Amino acid sequence: MSAAPAISVEGLAKTYVVPVREAGMRAALRSLFRRESRRVTAVDAIQFAVEPGEIVGFLGPNGAGKTTTLKMLSGLLHPTSGGARVLGFVPWEREHAFLRQITLVMGQRNQLVWDIPVADSMERNRAIYRIDAPRFRRVLGELVELLELGPLLERPVRNLSLGERMKCELAVALLHEPQVLFLDEPTIGVDVTMQRRIREFVAAYNRRTGATVLLTSHYMADVEALCRRVIVIHHGRLLFDGLLSALVASFASHKTVSVELGGPAPDLSSYGEVVSRAGERAVLRVPKADTPKVTARLLADLPVVDLVVEDPPIEEVIERVFAGEPAP
Repeated sequence: MSAAPAISVEGLAKTYVVPVREAGMRAALRSLFRRESRRVTAVDAIQFAVEPGEIVGFLGPNGAGKTTTLKMLSGLLHPTSGGARVLGFVPWEREHAFLRQITLVMGQRNQLVWDIPVADSMERNRAIYRIDAPRFRRVLGELVELLELGPLLERPVRNLSLGERMKCELAVALLHEPQVLFLDEPTIGVDVTMQRRIREFVAAYNRRTGATVLLTSHYMADVEALCRRVIVIHHGRLLFDGLLSALVASFASHKTVSVELGGPAPDLSSYGEVVSRAGERAVLRVPKADTPKVTARLLADLPVVDLVVEDPPIEEVIERVFAGEPAP
């Protein structure tokens, strides 16, 4: 008998009533007596399930409804309609047993106390989650080693760089060893090296604990490194749910052909769209269906030293999905 999904979402929707009025004094006076409003749908009856231990990318442009969905799944918001279960619990009922098994990390929100050392924030969360001393020392030791936090523990949070703070935010959010992680832009604003370290940490935590991860990120390197499966939403609606490789295959209408020649690259426009050219190297954009024919012509016509055929960058694929372009 298969295990129940760690996260299941059925027709989940969230609508806000937003006051509106025109600019100007007359409109301001009129609003004192008759207020006008409009309904804004942030999440529109989405449906998906995430199995225990999966790391799933939850993608969409700004305003797509990603953060609203994560807030509902972590119990911070009530939905307008629909339902969801996380580890068998209804999130917005906020049962203690549920809250002790999940965590929400938001790149733009602080769990650490600004004016006290990081270690004191760790102790604060130990008290909140009632973690016994031996378990606390074990988990903190593992987190300190994985994230290289040793030099940071005695420093006030206000003295940390953004990258250092994000590492500490992750650690404090995982002290209670949650089984479901909602990660909302965990690498936002940090440098490339720190992004890589955070990705490596999330992957290691998933391997070690079997935790389920739902990850939003605008950095496609995060998604490519961590997620086999992605869910794409736009304007609150589900656009795609499947393997990342299937997303590329469905929406990528072209291939990228990188070619290195034994001399300066000639005019290659007859083979495809020339994306870049520098000395002996050139990059072509070729329709997917024409790729075998074009590569054969390149090899037959030119002194090719090296040739690589790749799918387009995932950013391009996601942009096509957001634009509502049909699959080729």
